[in-house]
Amino acid sequence: MEPLLTLDGIVKTFTQKRGGKRDVQAVAGVSLTVGRGETVGLVGESGCGKSTLARLALKLIEPTAGRIVFDGEDITARHGRAMLPVRRRMQAVFQDPLASLNSRMTIAEILREPFDTHGIKLGAALQPRIRELLSFVGMENTDTTKLPPQFSGGQLQRIAIARALALEPDIIVADEPTSALDPSIQAQIVNLLLFIQRQRQISYVIISHDLDVIGHVADRIAVMYLGTIIEQGPAAAIMGSPWHPYTQALLSAAPTLAARRNPEWKRIVLTGDPPNPANVPTGCRFHPRCHLARDVCRQVEPPLRPSEDGGRLIACHLAPEETAEKGRWIGQARLGMPAAATA
Repeated sequence: MEPLLTLDGIVKTFTQKRGGKRDVQAVAGVSLTVGRGETVGLVGESGCGKSTLARLALKLIEPTAGRIVFDGEDITARHGRAMLPVRRRMQAVFQDPLASLNSRMTIAEILREPFDTHGIKLGAALQPRIRELLSFVGMENTDTTKLPPQFSGGQLQRIAIARALALEPDIIVADEPTSALDPSIQAQIVNLLLFIQRQRQISYVIISHDLDVIGHVADRIAVMYLGTIIEQGPAAAIMGSPWHPYTQALLSAAPTLAARRNPEWKRIVLTGDPPNPANVPTGCRFHPRCHLARDVCRQVEPPLRPSEDGGRLIACHLAPEETAEKGRWIGQARLGMPAAATA
């Protein structure tokens, strides 16, 4: 089946003028597909290009190079009004709902705005439609004359999700949709997103620093580092047996309770400096921080290649031969399985 969304060799370069004019490549040749009804999770440290890639996918910013294909049509060169039919089908949910919702508009006005923007006249059906949207996200008795500051963070994120659903999109890109919320509310929002997908078969691209959230909601995970994807595969494979040393470090930095209770559990501490897209190292972009780095890693950038079984993509000269065993141990330890089970 043809993917709903395809990013093909996407590059985004910004010109940095502070301290002398120079180009900074925030996204460096990323290719990614999202199937119909599929959830793809994007993970990685701050500054790795996740949010930039999300804005590129939504055509909120233009790529420097590469193609964006939506439902079989190349939309890379579409602009302005030509994008409106596509924008109806691609919606976004942002990290801070209070910032993404106009604090001077009532909830009714916020939920009416998508219809006004796209010239959809509902007339007498508008208010019932607004009530239907709020009910669908678990806010049946909401006073729609209130302003956003009168609601809690969790309620605001539900309203933001309702707004994203107003035009019945095919895909929603959610950029850190739970990170600004309390842990108990995070679980509610995650469960809401899963409920919506079951009901409407919506595709998601979900960006999160929380690997456990991504592992819970995603069908497939793509790990980004310094503007590139360095590992990609089914969520169960990435969470259960990460191959790339960077993915292993991310998972070791977020241990489960079972892992914390394991006396053999040790966090992988990254060495070297944090990534700087204005100063990309030669060879593997991760090698200055990798404890396994060899000469080949310093000299040759590894391509993102399929594994022998075709189950995942990996950009590492040493994977899986020298990394798979450690990955299995991390995955099993996080699940509370004894070390002997990974031998």
